[in-house]
Amino acid sequence: MLNALEVFTTVVVGVMVGVEFSVAFFVNPILSGLPGDNGLRGRTHGARLLGAVMPFWYIGSLALSVVWAVAGWGHHGAGLVVTAAALLILSVVMSILLLVPINNRVKTWTTDGLPADWKQQMNHWDRFHYVRVAIIIAAFTLLAAALA
Repeated sequence: MLNALEVFTTVVVGVMVGVEFSVAFFVNPILSGLPGDNGLRGRTHGARLLGAVMPFWYIGSLALSVVWAVAGWGHHGAGLVVTAAALLILSVVMSILLLVPINNRVKTWTTDGLPADWKQQMNHWDRFHYVRVAIIIAAFTLLAAALA
């Protein structure tokens, strides 16, 4: 049973990493390169869609990691799992404090009513997101290493 939990947790976190990596390094740069306000429309739609899904995915990944850490305490790799869970906690706290407030503003924007600093807000979100992606990649790497 523990083996199934370990593999399932690693896959769930790994897919989350893939989605967030894709947003950071492919989707947002593609949207930024679109002419006119098309990229902004894509980002506001993405803020609504992913803003609804990702909190469950982050909390679910964290919960699975904590269950693995508790169930696997004393087993090989337990320290790696605890460290991964700590990184996932950091990613959740970072999301709540830094990214969600910007995301909540972005999802209400229309091309007719943009704030003057909308590009700066997008740049702030992107920079925070790059850091968050690095954190969850590190957590995923630790979980994968714990499987070995």
